[in-house]
Amino acid sequence: MGILSGNQHEEPMHYGEVFSLWTYLTGLKGAISSYQTYMNHAGDADLFKLLEDMVDGARREEMEIEQVLKENGVGLPPSPPERAYSHPEDIPIGARFNDPEISALIARDIATGLVGCSQIIGESTREDIAMLFGQYHTNKAQAGAKVLRMNKEKGWLVLPPLHMNAPQGVTV
Repeated sequence: MGILSGNQHEEPMHYGEVFSLWTYLTGLKGAISSYQTYMNHAGDADLFKLLEDMVDGARREEMEIEQVLKENGVGLPPSPPERAYSHPEDIPIGARFNDPEISALIARDIATGLVGCSQIIGESTREDIAMLFGQYHTNKAQAGAKVLRMNKEKGWLVLPPLHMNAPQGVTV
C-alpha cells in the first residue's frame, strides 16, 4: 500500500488544498451575496430564476466545503450578511444594474470558477477533494451553457470582432 492510499477522509490535507478550499469558500460567500444583490436588480424572469439557481448551487458547495474544512480543523472565513429582497422598481434607474450587465457578470464568475476548480483538481492529492471539484466543474460548465443560451436568446451576447477572411497577400 502506497503513501496516501488509505481512506481519503482520514488523510491530511496539504497546505495548498487548505488554502485553495478556504479561498474558494471565501469567493463562494461573496458570490452568494452578489447574486442576492443582482436578484434585486433583475427585471427578466429567466435571469432571476438563473440567479436563484446559482445561489442554491453556491450554498450546496458552501456547505460541502465547510464540512471538509471543519473535519480537518480549519477555521472558516466570515460570511457576509444575507441581502434583503427588494423590487427592481424600487432602485433608481441610474443606480440599477441592467439585465445584460448582470448576465455578463454571471458569465465572468462561471469562467473564473471553472479555472479555480481545475486548479484545485490539479493540485489535490486527496481524491475525494479532486472528485468534489470535478463535480463543481461540471456543474459550472452546465451553468455556463445555460447563460450562453440565455444571452443568445435575449440578444445580450456581445461578440468580439469576427475574423472572416485574412487580408490580401497574407499566407498562413
